[in-house]
Amino acid sequence: MTAISIKGIKEGVLVTVGDGEWSEALPALLAKMRENAEFFRGARLVLQFGGRGVNASELGKLRGELSDLQINLWMVLSESTVTINAAKSFGLETEFPKKEILPVDLPPIPLHEDGTQAILIDRTLRSGKSVNFDGHVVVIGDVNAGAEIIATGNVVVWGRVRGTVQAGVKGDTAAVVCALDLAPTQLRIADAIATSPKRRGKPEPEIALVRDGKIVAERWKA
Repeated sequence: MTAISIKGIKEGVLVTVGDGEWSEALPALLAKMRENAEFFRGARLVLQFGGRGVNASELGKLRGELSDLQINLWMVLSESTVTINAAKSFGLETEFPKKEILPVDLPPIPLHEDGTQAILIDRTLRSGKSVNFDGHVVVIGDVNAGAEIIATGNVVVWGRVRGTVQAGVKGDTAAVVCALDLAPTQLRIADAIATSPKRRGKPEPEIALVRDGKIVAERWKA
């Protein structure tokens, strides 16, 4: 018996007709349509025939049966030229419309700009996790207590820092550490080390940097 599968898609309902003779596939397809007539009524139906050849007469008969069930056959997909030509003769779609990509005016990228390697971590670093990277580290999430980041460049955290962060570990005193809420267990930039003082007031975005050999934290402004 021919397998019939049904799947909801953005454009409507996709029904795939499995392998088998058309004389067997047609009754199986119509039976599935009748069983789910309420579901299909008013929906745009996309039939996937695979490589099967269905001529205009056969497709016309199927279209009529579906119309009697108030089912709108909108598109026919197939690798067969016979089936595609038959579908086109009835004015049916044979491929999904291509999305229009509108041109966007972007400023040219200067080719002389130097870049630096960076890694993006799109999750929270939980206790026991460690990141060691030769370059900049960007975290979209929190750095929990017990987690660790070690970077030769800057560390930027779009979240809270409660763990250990080391930036500029190869001696880069110009490296910085930024966070929306900066309260690390330990913070190190190059050879300078600091721990967070007891918090006073509401947390705010901060940037930590080395000044006169010591780590200082300032308000992080855009």
